[in-house]
Amino acid sequence: MKKPQELSIKESLSELKKLRLSQPSLYKRKRVDCLIYIKNGKFNTRKELANYLGVHIRTQERWITKYKSRGILFMLQDEPKNTSSKIITQEIHQGLEARVQSSESPFLGYWDAQDWVNQQYGVYIKYHWLRKYLIQHFKTKLKSPRKSHYKKDEQAIEAFLKTP
Repeated sequence: MKKPQELSIKESLSELKKLRLSQPSLYKRKRVDCLIYIKNGKFNTRKELANYLGVHIRTQERWITKYKSRGILFMLQDEPKNTSSKIITQEIHQGLEARVQSSESPFLGYWDAQDWVNQQYGVYIKYHWLRKYLIQHFKTKLKSPRKSHYKKDEQAIEAFLKTP
């Protein structure tokens, strides 16, 4: 049978409890709870602890690895997830930016942008993915004018707007 892995936690229980109270989110509190329960020895296995905390055992292992490598502050930090797109290259991004900013030939919709990227660069991008990308990077949105009623009287509108 495999020997259980020992984890020496440097912080005291009182420090961990104070740190737990200062955490803004439930997920970060769970990280500190993980250390508290390991220090107490409340659970026999890490799998039981992971089930109690409501996280996957691999997630718990990632927390512990972070704690071992750099300490508790690093464990409580959220790593930024800014990864560059593998589908939309810098060239496609610049082309999209120029076309979105263009007043002579703007996109008629997200489907038009999808067709344009496919024709210009030979890259097929799913509609929803491209829509999300354009909204995130260029703050685009669909603009659709409201229909005017066919019985609307233009003279009545002018008279209404002139009345104080």
